[in-house]
Amino acid sequence: MISVLNLEHQYREGGFSLSVPELVIEPAQSVALIGPSGSGKSTLLNLIAGTIPCQQGQIIVHGTRVDQLSEAEKRRYRVREIGFVFQELELIEHLSVRENILLPFLINRAAQFSATIEERCLVLARNVGLANKLERRPNQLSTGEKQRVAICRALITSPTVILADEPTGSLDPSTSLEILDLLLQQSADCGASVLVVTHDHSQLNRFSRTIDMKTLNRK
Repeated sequence: MISVLNLEHQYREGGFSLSVPELVIEPAQSVALIGPSGSGKSTLLNLIAGTIPCQQGQIIVHGTRVDQLSEAEKRRYRVREIGFVFQELELIEHLSVRENILLPFLINRAAQFSATIEERCLVLARNVGLANKLERRPNQLSTGEKQRVAICRALITSPTVILADEPTGSLDPSTSLEILDLLLQQSADCGASVLVVTHDHSQLNRFSRTIDMKTLNRK
């Protein structure tokens, strides 16, 4: 479960501020975050992930007080609890599809690689239709295929929370729905809560809950 209480965050430049009195997201719940640009959607994701510091309030993810963690503890927390699908995908061009999926284990000592992880990589790739492309480089893939790699990478550590920042924003409508359904299905299979930032309101019926940042943010 994700619990946010009395959250306050403000950027020194630009005058943006985020104020969330209370937010609770249940385990395995799929949530769409909507609202205009600058309403705090991406900021909320990054606060939950611990990639930006919490200035005031409590953020609790499956019993962990994220707002009280040191930087080293936050890195371990992200490996253990968080899968992130970035808006720009952040694939490494000189690495293969397989290596990109396994990236959390290549760059973080807190993630312990094993034969079980290798098998999970193969299963995830097979589930999203990439089983025959594991040795290709990102520049040999379509945009939709790159998106599938990013989904597998987010899921490879078996996280309890998946955070996705406009994961289908660069795709055509048909591919967009296909990728979103894959993300939600694969996340459901591992029992993860999912928070997805989206501007596409035609996708909202795919989620169990929609949160409008204009209503959530009290500033």
